[in-house]
Amino acid sequence: MPAISIAPRTIPGTARRTAALTAAALLAAVSAVTAAPAAQAATGPGAPQPQAPGASYKAAHDTLGPQRLTPAQRRLSAAKEAEASRGFDGLRTRAALAGYKVSGGLHQSQKTSYWCGPATLVITQSARDGVAGRSQQDAATLLKTNTSGTAWYGININVPNPTGYPMADALNSRLPGAGYVPRALPYTPTATDKANFKQAITHNTDNDYAIAGNAWEVPGGPHLVGHPNVEIFHWVSIDGYNTDNAAGQVNYLDPVGGVSTSVISWAGSVPKSAHISSDTITTIMGGRGYVW
Repeated sequence: MPAISIAPRTIPGTARRTAALTAAALLAAVSAVTAAPAAQAATGPGAPQPQAPGASYKAAHDTLGPQRLTPAQRRLSAAKEAEASRGFDGLRTRAALAGYKVSGGLHQSQKTSYWCGPATLVITQSARDGVAGRSQQDAATLLKTNTSGTAWYGININVPNPTGYPMADALNSRLPGAGYVPRALPYTPTATDKANFKQAITHNTDNDYAIAGNAWEVPGGPHLVGHPNVEIFHWVSIDGYNTDNAAGQVNYLDPVGGVSTSVISWAGSVPKSAHISSDTITTIMGGRGYVW
């Protein structure tokens, strides 16, 4: 999965693409885009929700088969989801806390055009342990990053009991006991998906962890701050949330920030740290997901 370069459609794909849908669901997603206007206009409980901007592009161009969580990941996910839901309910009943709460990831600019994954690994790790300046080369080796980038799913890295999710496996290897799990998102994240992400970022931040988010930006869809309107696969570290609106906006660290324009031509417009609507970044991660 290309990390930051514009991804041509000729990149070989099974290990580098992630499908959030089975083949049958993929067909259904494409069909929904071309459904009759009357069907699209239906409202009320059970009515199909509008497609996210760029969702039809993602449905038409994704190439990976369905992802699979291990039994241990499913159990851990269920436990974390329950805990995160309780914590979020508590947040909504408290008075406003005046601004952003962050876990404090230490930014690094990615060293190559395709090392956003390694940079995100070391940034996300630093949010927990406060250690700056880790080697992106070591991270790239661990993640099995290549010129196509860092995979979301489909790569077993050199850790005990790999799961096929390299970022989750690398974070758990480097932060024993962290309990990172992947959460895949459909091309059009639902209201439940968006609510789950708000719960995830508050849970992680409150426990001094960041989230590794895997963005898939496409023409016509939403983009991260300073990114051009082209197809970009990218990893970022999401390390905080706005307490005044119950995580309606989040803070993220972008490895493109600070990169020379000789490495990434449009890097000059990208900040190292930015705020974005939590719903928007959830949509941007649609078709991939996040590790929390």
